[in-house]
Amino acid sequence: MVLEDTPPAAATADDLEVKDAQVIFGNVWAELEVEYGRENLRFSKEIILLGGAPGSGKGTNTAFITKARGLTCPPIVISSLLTTPEAERIKQSGGMVGDREVIGILFRKLLEPDYRDGCILDGFPRTRVQVECLKLVIEKMNQLYREFHKTPLAINFRKPTVHAMVLFIDEKTSIERQLQRGRVVAEHNAKVRAEGGTDFWEERDTDRDPEAARQRYRVFKEKTWDALQSLRELYHYHFINAQGDIHDVEQNILRELDYQSSLELDPETYDTVRHIPLASEIVVHARQELVRRMDSYQLEHTDLFCQVVRIIEDRFLPIVLRHAIAGMAVVNSEDPVFEHPLALAMVIDVFAERGFRAVANVNRAEVPRRVDLQTGEIHCEMKRIYRFQIRFRGSAIRRGEP
Repeated sequence: MVLEDTPPAAATADDLEVKDAQVIFGNVWAELEVEYGRENLRFSKEIILLGGAPGSGKGTNTAFITKARGLTCPPIVISSLLTTPEAERIKQSGGMVGDREVIGILFRKLLEPDYRDGCILDGFPRTRVQVECLKLVIEKMNQLYREFHKTPLAINFRKPTVHAMVLFIDEKTSIERQLQRGRVVAEHNAKVRAEGGTDFWEERDTDRDPEAARQRYRVFKEKTWDALQSLRELYHYHFINAQGDIHDVEQNILRELDYQSSLELDPETYDTVRHIPLASEIVVHARQELVRRMDSYQLEHTDLFCQVVRIIEDRFLPIVLRHAIAGMAVVNSEDPVFEHPLALAMVIDVFAERGFRAVANVNRAEVPRRVDLQTGEIHCEMKRIYRFQIRFRGSAIRRGEP
């Protein structure tokens, strides 16, 4: 029997792609050090990794997340960075572009000055290799932080903060939203074409064909879902239900992105300020403390309290009413009752209990009382003027408010 050699199967692009994260990252990092110089490898202080299935609302919610985090730069949309012909062909078929190309382009983008304080990465990471490369670049950022921490360049190498946000929807919702997006884009482009315009939106094959949309979701589940889940053990992880309407999703995002200074400030900075209590901690018992003080005024300082309340009714409220539209009134008083240290506190607490915000200041002024005719000397008396600023929600009339 003669055995014939079986020719090897043709290698695919996926087979030929380097899958070793250490190799990919090492090559990219070496290139960056040569291109930019080590002292110029200044990456974002805050990185938000925004992931989710096709149609989960990454693009829809990016503006809201940007505002919630106080970012001023546009998001980095990974799919938009990859514009080579080969990358376009892969994307149109519902596949994913190779890790080496993604990492190289993304890291260079992150070095742009606009992203120095923070950025949103829409669609990264999508594979295990990309997760490993992300871990390696964060390690490098921490290494640079330690290296430059005590130098004049320290502000450019702050300790990085990483948030992983995963928007979850099921397969049925993903397909429906992809096809709906395809219909909206097609209608828009048809209108632009009829009017002779040029503002065309990108049309994706996966947004027109239900089977292609289904395949795109399956690629996400098979290749990206595990990668996103692995971030749970590494960074601040936020799993967000994106099945509902926009308002519900925004509320879910807000709950997940509550600011926590201990997680985001440099450790030395946090150690310096942590002894000052949080406003939320103070506010928790503020109402109970106000009630306790008000009752103590009534029980222990009855006469003074009643006198202060009468002054508020007779002299303060008429001025407050005249400024009802503006929402702020200023009242000056020289009443000697306010020489009692508790009286000013009573005014502030009474207004606070009634829903106002009041601030009291004591101003001193010299008032001429007599002149010595022989010497010409002017004798003055020091007078105290108590100034109260009272703020409240004014009328919407003529203020341009809805």
